[in-house]
Amino acid sequence: MFMVGEKERVEIDIKKFHESMEGLPIGEREKLAVLTAKKYCSDAEYFLKKGEIFTAFGSIAYAHGLLDAIVKYKD
Repeated sequence: MFMVGEKERVEIDIKKFHESMEGLPIGEREKLAVLTAKKYCSDAEYFLKKGEIFTAFGSIAYAHGLLDAIVKYKD
């Protein structure tokens, strides 16, 4: 099993977030949730740079959760 450190895990999740955004169909109803998700990702990047890994992980987890909700409710 390949293990990564906490910082690397957050970096991977941020990268995955940006990749998920590329193919996400965004309609008028989803704009606010997408904007909020982007802000959480930006927060994660900020906290990661400050070395606040736990807070960065929480922020990127919220961002992914919002994208998941958008995808699930879009169907």
